[in-house]
Amino acid sequence: MPSLRLPGLLRGALIVLMLAIIGLPFIWMLLSSFQPNGVLIRPGELFRLEAVTLDNYARLPREANFLLVLRNSLIVALASTLISIPLALLAAYSVYRTKYRGRQTVYLLLLVVYVFPGILLLAPLFKLFALSGALNTWASLIIMNVTFAAPFSVWLMRGFFTSIPDGIEEAAAIDGATDMQILRRIIVPLTLPGIVVTGTYTFVYSWTEFLFASVFIIDDSLQTLPVGLEGLVSSYSIDWGLLSAAAVMTALPVVILFAFAGRYFIAGVTAGSSK
Repeated sequence: MPSLRLPGLLRGALIVLMLAIIGLPFIWMLLSSFQPNGVLIRPGELFRLEAVTLDNYARLPREANFLLVLRNSLIVALASTLISIPLALLAAYSVYRTKYRGRQTVYLLLLVVYVFPGILLLAPLFKLFALSGALNTWASLIIMNVTFAAPFSVWLMRGFFTSIPDGIEEAAAIDGATDMQILRRIIVPLTLPGIVVTGTYTFVYSWTEFLFASVFIIDDSLQTLPVGLEGLVSSYSIDWGLLSAAAVMTALPVVILFAFAGRYFIAGVTAGSSK
């Protein structure tokens, strides 16, 4: 009997260990956001109950243009999401629900963007955006976010599209429905969880993107959150309390988003990997 219980105990221990490894940095970040920097820089001290303060959050709007970069990130992330969703939906419908010669090639071409590391594209894209006038604008970030998020979103929607019986579309076509009517009235409602998945992924990717935002945006007034938070770190000192508060506020929209759409996201990843 003990030998039968051992695997279960091991699984439980591994789950607890993984949760600790993943969760402890977030707990440390949250607790640090309520501590003054003088406590955090002392060796051996992480949290003192008597030193709890909201001063870090009170100072945050005045430091590093936090509210400004927060607004900029929200605009870029929402715009990227609103553009990526219809593109991914139409691409997935074309790849998984229509039949034409070269369909598999189109699908492979959608994923070829992930063959090259993003850093290799910096120099040519910088030159291209400079010549086109898109450099130092949110448009350059939105273009890059959609370019990298939409292809993966197509793959995420694969499980939802392939689970729809072909007979539904055939019956609608017999009744006289056009392709766009079938897409709007049948496919979209049936794949709504997949649309939520792609929207969640695109928003999180755009919200946390740093590489292109740090290169393509020059004016401080146009910077996004990941680049703006870098301004809280100086060469001589780091205000850990303020930085922790900024990190908590940055993660809060993502946490709220996953609170509502997390189950759809997990279902989408599972469906996309099992089909």
